[in-house]
Amino acid sequence: MTLKKPNGRPYRIVLTGGPGGGKTTAGDIFRREYRDEVVLVPEAATILFSGGFPRRTQPDAVRATQKAIYHLQRSLEDLYTCTSPQTVLLCDRGTLDGAAYWPEGPQDFYETFEMDLQQELSRYDAVLFFESAAVGGNSIEGGNPIRTEDLEQAAQLDRKLRDIWSIHPFFQVIPHSASFFDKIKDALRLLHELLKDQLNIPPRVIASFLDQDSSPKS
Repeated sequence: MTLKKPNGRPYRIVLTGGPGGGKTTAGDIFRREYRDEVVLVPEAATILFSGGFPRRTQPDAVRATQKAIYHLQRSLEDLYTCTSPQTVLLCDRGTLDGAAYWPEGPQDFYETFEMDLQQELSRYDAVLFFESAAVGGNSIEGGNPIRTEDLEQAAQLDRKLRDIWSIHPFFQVIPHSASFFDKIKDALRLLHELLKDQLNIPPRVIASFLDQDSSPKS
C-alpha cells in the first residue's frame, strides 16, 4: 500500500472499530516508537464523557451528544494539523464514527451535518479498522472506564462502523485474534509499512519484535 502525499497538511490516519478492538493501545505504542514523528489525536468522546458531559440514551440526547463529539473531533484534528504540520496524525476515531451511533442511521447523520461523504472521507489518508474482540465472543473489558457497551452492542457497533468506513480507498482491517498481542503486532506492522517510505524514519524498536513472515488481512 502506498499513501499519496497530502497537499499542505500532515498525513491523517484513522484508527477505528468497535469497542475493545485495541486501537488506542496500538496507537499509543506506535506514538511512543516514533516519538516526535507521530501525534496521537485523542478520542473526542472520551474527552467529553470523562470531563462530565452527561451520557443519556434518549434519541434527542444521543443526537446532541454526537453533535458535540463531531465538532470536537474536527476541532482536535484541525488543531493538531496546524500545530504539528511535519508529523503523522493518528486519529483515535474519525468524524464519521458518530454515524454508527446516530438514532436515524448514517444517511440522516450525513444530511444533518450537510456533509459531502466523499469530501469527509478525503480528510483521511488511510483507515485502520480494529475488529472488536466482541466479534469473537471475547471480553472487551479494558482500561477505558468510559466504555459502557456489552458484547452484543459492541459487535453491532463494529458492523456499523465497518460498513461506514469500508468505502474509503485505503481501508484496512486488523482482524480479531485469540491473541491480543498478535493483533497489536499486526497493527504495528501495517502502520509501519504505511509510513516507512513516506517519512523515511527507521524504526527504533518495532523491527526487533515484529515477525516479518505474515501480514494483516484486508
